[in-house]
Amino acid sequence: MNLHVEVTGRGAPLVMLHGWGMHGGIWSDTARMLAADFQVHNVDLPGHGYSRNVGWVERSDTHRQSTENDGYRYAQPILLAIVDELSSFFPMPINVCGWSLGGIIAQHWAVREPDKIRRLILVSSTPCFASREDWAFGMPQETLAQFAAELEKNHAATLRRFLALQVRGSEGERELLAALREKLFSRGEPDLEALRGGLAILRDADLRGTLQQITQPALVIAGERDKLTPPEASHYLAQSLPQARAVVVAGAAHAPFLSHPEIFIEQVKKFLHE
Repeated sequence: MNLHVEVTGRGAPLVMLHGWGMHGGIWSDTARMLAADFQVHNVDLPGHGYSRNVGWVERSDTHRQSTENDGYRYAQPILLAIVDELSSFFPMPINVCGWSLGGIIAQHWAVREPDKIRRLILVSSTPCFASREDWAFGMPQETLAQFAAELEKNHAATLRRFLALQVRGSEGERELLAALREKLFSRGEPDLEALRGGLAILRDADLRGTLQQITQPALVIAGERDKLTPPEASHYLAQSLPQARAVVVAGAAHAPFLSHPEIFIEQVKKFLHE
């Protein structure tokens, strides 16, 4: 298997999917707090942490030109490759918690395998990360394009800048940023091709048209001060999913499970025990 997965605790399986550029170690404290109730599986997504890359779709200049008006055509094969890898590793029914990019992957997984995914926890997540003419709750396309350009010049500096955006405005911002920076490369640097692929998903994927197909119970957790996926995106997500509710964590930005762990754990346990 290509995936590195750390297992903590006993009980119903809960699979944790991290955000762009990070690794499963970001959930280590969360896993310890949930271990008495659940068997927590912290995943290093392909090309991140200790997981091998599964091989992304090559994007030539010709392919870029042919898909510039339909970017999801490029993001979709990458999502499929990741979900296929996850599905092979987890053949049993599971609960899934996805943060940011991990939340987009979790949504896609829930659509593809509705019988396998029992419940969804979507943290600082959105069906459409980038702005569109009909979607005002996303990051500007120009900002994502700048990230993509900077990634090619200095991917380590680009990741550090992305971390700063995640905690901006959060309570305990300085301490939170220091903790994230300490974890960032603690399992080595992520594969550059995997970073490109993840950024393509953030830029191109638009899952709004599939939300009605996600019939599993879902908990959407948002940070009140999130600058990357604003609470409005989480409210849209919760209202569009057939069985979902939203919880907004006051004083939190993009990583409420780190800045406000007690509230996060309380909400997750309550939801999964229903």
